[in-house]
Formats: sequence, structure tokens, C-alpha cells
Amino acid sequence: MGESKASTLLLIIVFILDVIAFGLAVAAEQRRSTAKVVPDENSEYTYCVYDSDIATGYGVGAFLFLLVSQALIMGATRCLCCGRSLRPGGSRAWAIVLFIATWLTFIIAEACFVGGAARNAYHTKYRGFYQVTNLSCETLRKGVFGAGASFTVFTLILSELYYVSFARSKEGGWTPYGRESAIGMSSFP
Repeated sequence: MGESKASTLLLIIVFILDVIAFGLAVAAEQRRSTAKVVPDENSEYTYCVYDSDIATGYGVGAFLFLLVSQALIMGATRCLCCGRSLRPGGSRAWAIVLFIATWLTFIIAEACFVGGAARNAYHTKYRGFYQVTNLSCETLRKGVFGAGASFTVFTLILSELYYVSFARSKEGGWTPYGRESAIGMSSFP
């Protein structure tokens, strides 16, 4: 009974961490840096003036919360490869499939957060002369943090399902030789 309470507590903590990561990712998408081209008063150059850079902080925060969430799930399940073997059956098969899918969506979400935060923090300086037309300041494309947010939701769902499948396949665990400590000898008549 103590293990099921710990399991429920772990699922709640992971859910909360992933929801916080999702909220930070949505906030980062809404607060991406914007820029405008401004002429320099002392020379013939133009340069970019950027507004708030808070989206970078939100992106890094989403990265960290999702990382802690994934570390908790993988620590509790011992990353599927350490510890006792799982009981053969459908739960083990689903645990393996969900383990791979969880890592895939996690890596995509983290790549969106890291790439988005780095690109959002990148600010160009002088861009060109007054006569040059069509200047544009480098900013983060729309949807990078949004993609990270959506993959965070996928990671949340898959990691919770992975943990439940893992726990189901762990019950009763499979031990070789039918729980005997030695190989039995048969008697001949």
C-alpha cells in the first residue's frame, strides 16, 4: 500500500512539473523578442533595437522543469534497464514502447526549448547603410516554443502511461527457474 501511495505521489509531482513547463513554454511563445530597425544618430548605419528578453528565461525554465520531471520518472523506473526484470506480457511490451516514445518526445521538446532560448537571446547589432532596403532584424520564428509546449504535453501523457505500464509489469516480477534456487534433479527408476 505504501508503494501505491508513492506511485500516486510521483504521478502528481510529475504532472505538476510538466504543467509548469507547459505554462512557461506558452508564456515564452507569447513574449518572444521583437525588434525594429532604428537609424544611428552618429553615422550612416542602422541597427536593431530589441524589446524585452524574458522569453529566453521562460524557455530555460520550461527546459529545467521538463528535465526534472523526466529525471524523476526515469529514476523511479530505473530507466527500464536496471533492477529486476519485468513480468512478460502486454504491460511489459507497452512499457518498452512508451519508454521509447517518451524519450523521443522529451528530446524534441528539450531541443525546441534550448534552440528557442538561444535564438531568442541572439541579437544582431548594426545591419547596414541607409540606402539598403528591406532590412530585417533577426528574431525567433513564431511557433518554436509552441512546438516545445505541445511536445511537453505529449511527454506528460506518455511518461505517465509509461510509469503505469511499468508498475503493472513490475507486479509479481518474473524470476528464472520458477523461483527455485537450484536446478532440480530427476530420479530414474
